[in-house]
Amino acid sequence: MPCRIGRLTMHPMTTTNARVSSRGQTSLPAELRRRWGISDGGEVGFIDLGDAALIVPGGVQAARAELRRVLRERYELGVEAIEDPDLADQHP
Repeated sequence: MPCRIGRLTMHPMTTTNARVSSRGQTSLPAELRRRWGISDGGEVGFIDLGDAALIVPGGVQAARAELRRVLRERYELGVEAIEDPDLADQHP
């Protein structure tokens, strides 16, 4: 059952393996395609994180926006956790 946290909907974690073809192609699991509303010709964006990749429905622009959102959220939580009055006004 999905869990809603702010604007984020967390679904039970789906884990699966996929094989990469000799042409470098793989398939997006059907469960994710259905949940994300991706049909034939739909786009996903990939962001290389070094040792991993972030895959987001909607293409590269959507992937970049999601990465910015997550980083901004994590930054704000980190600043809130610092108990230093000199940094209290550092929220974006």
